[in-house]
Amino acid sequence: MNNPIFNLIVLLLLINFCKISSSSPKSSIIFTTLGRSRYKFDIYTLPISITQSPPSISFNHQELKLTDGVSVNFNGHFPINSSSIFSLLNQPTSSSTFQIVYVTERNGTSSIFLDSVDVADDSWTRPGFRVALEAGDRDRVRVPLLDGTKSKVSMKDSPSLVGKELVYVSTREDSGVPRTSWAAVYSMDIFSGETRRLTPVGVADFSPAMSPSGVYTAVASYGEKGWGGEVEELGTDIYVFFTRDGSGRVKVVEHGGWPSWVDDHTLFFHRRDENDGWWSVYKASLPRVGGVEAESVVVERVTPPGLHAFTPGTSPGNDEFIVVATRRPQSNYRHIEVFDLKRKVFKDVTRPVSPKNHHFNPFLSPDGTRVGYHKCKIGGNGKKGTGGDQILLLENIKHPVPDVSIFRVDGSFPSFSPTGDRIAYLADLDDGFLYVVNHDGSNKKLVHKGMAFTTAWDPIRKGVVYTSVGPNFASERTKVDIIAINVDNDDLSYKKLTHGGENNAFPSPSPDGKWIVFRSGRSGYKNLYIMDAEEGETGGIHRLTEGPWTDTMCNWSPDGEWIAFATDRENPGSGSFEIFMIHPNGTGLHKVIQSGSGGRANHPWFSPDGKSIVFTSDYAAVSAEPISNPHHYQPYGEIFIANVDGSNVRRLTHNSFEDGTPAWGPKFLSPVDVAQPTDERKCLFDDCYWLSIKNKFGMELTLDASIGAQCYKLQ
Repeated sequence: MNNPIFNLIVLLLLINFCKISSSSPKSSIIFTTLGRSRYKFDIYTLPISITQSPPSISFNHQELKLTDGVSVNFNGHFPINSSSIFSLLNQPTSSSTFQIVYVTERNGTSSIFLDSVDVADDSWTRPGFRVALEAGDRDRVRVPLLDGTKSKVSMKDSPSLVGKELVYVSTREDSGVPRTSWAAVYSMDIFSGETRRLTPVGVADFSPAMSPSGVYTAVASYGEKGWGGEVEELGTDIYVFFTRDGSGRVKVVEHGGWPSWVDDHTLFFHRRDENDGWWSVYKASLPRVGGVEAESVVVERVTPPGLHAFTPGTSPGNDEFIVVATRRPQSNYRHIEVFDLKRKVFKDVTRPVSPKNHHFNPFLSPDGTRVGYHKCKIGGNGKKGTGGDQILLLENIKHPVPDVSIFRVDGSFPSFSPTGDRIAYLADLDDGFLYVVNHDGSNKKLVHKGMAFTTAWDPIRKGVVYTSVGPNFASERTKVDIIAINVDNDDLSYKKLTHGGENNAFPSPSPDGKWIVFRSGRSGYKNLYIMDAEEGETGGIHRLTEGPWTDTMCNWSPDGEWIAFATDRENPGSGSFEIFMIHPNGTGLHKVIQSGSGGRANHPWFSPDGKSIVFTSDYAAVSAEPISNPHHYQPYGEIFIANVDGSNVRRLTHNSFEDGTPAWGPKFLSPVDVAQPTDERKCLFDDCYWLSIKNKFGMELTLDASIGAQCYKLQ
């Protein structure tokens, strides 16, 4: 149409559309989770045989794998009073049918599934038949009780299903207070979907368990005292309330976690003994008449000192035995054992089946004839159907922020190339070897051998990557230097940019490629410096910050106007870090992010348009009892984004792991997983360190809760 007015209107609309589009460019964030890509949990069960004459508990050591091998399946629970559930599953009851409720992390977020698994072949019950069986999909009916991909946020902790009532933990509601856990307990009718929050506002609850009748729910909770930064035992108390609406809430036990009911007046829980340091299981007997309060509850220690016993599991009305996870002084692995309550003896469950594997969070069937638990399946960690020969290089994580895709990377300290087509990262299994790979997983290339940490790409010189060579979490005088590697050169030679080795790390180039900001301990304290990007400190260097504190983890803004960094300057040596910004000329210093009093906000990185930052923080505190998971130095770390002025803080990840070292790139990656072939061993992760430290007398000790703070102090 040759109409000047019409053409002008179309032109104006196009210009306006372009302005709108360019104001919110699509981009991607990558981050790391400590050890997460190296394990894939599945839920298993073993039958229990009980004889009264002579009294004994035995197993035939034949495992049955109940879950399907996809992603991470954990914290299982056999439903109680489950006859009505069969109508939901549209499946008849059978002696060979198992029902299992569990948390699964497939599809980039956690969900709660209810599976009904039919095992028609009873060969697994024959004594001595030791080869583990796996239930196939054709014998499985699955109902997603809570779909994390739809609810957007869903840290589910340990679900409990009695009748038609599901009780679980979610972090979907912001606590509204920095450094306060978002973990709250909810109940849901699985038929109607009606959901109620049972945790009072301002309170954090963990590890919920319904009584066999479903009338009561017990939780581990801070009450109103809040989180103090603990990374081992949380120091929670046990509270009980009515499942129907959360009313009648009362504290029944001082100091305890992971409650598990036998009947409506008896529950077991764990705590670390304040005198001898051993984790042990305790029994709490609530009064059967009159009001319930902590003073009226009888508490007795059940498991003896000399070993760690925790995360107890019970079955309704069973006063003969419980199941526990243990760490014995002579063992490097967490195992499941039965504890005979009458004879005060332990009986091995998992050690005869898989002695060199960690086993977590046991639970019992309602009739007490089966024990369940989850463990890592050695021999496969890829997607279903891959034969165990693939691992996720990039795992897409669902989140509520539009126009940004976010991925967990199989490595640490990742960074995007200037165009976003390539990713540099450190492979933890290789002690920090540096790799470069295309964003689609192709052309993976080892570019530097030797311990290194942090990566950053030069914005001008194609293929140049900067990294810090040497140990991380080290003191000011530790030998660490910054190097530049052209990853496109065949010889992979590198240039050393700093000299002297006084812990020079976290390089970040200016957008014009002329300068690098980094931290150094050369003065005796870790402060920020700027040096020539091509010649290093020999080509020119000046000090940007100065003081008896730690300034570190710096990142240069895309417009060159600001440098964001983490610092403990307001409380040096405390382990508490905030995010500050400063102009490259040393002016304009100001705080951007603080995670509450004593909190940690670290690893800031600017968005490609310079309007936002991504960072890791304990702003949302912990989401689950740390002992219920593999080891994480900081099990409170989550990924957040905020405007550059510190406003509009938004949480991107919701789990109980340690998420950190994020980077923000200019390319929008399709929000799908990227797998890669691997011959590497799986299940390479650590148990909680405080369960295995021994003193000179051979007694296991506990790490000081400040260990995480000390790590950050050294960074």
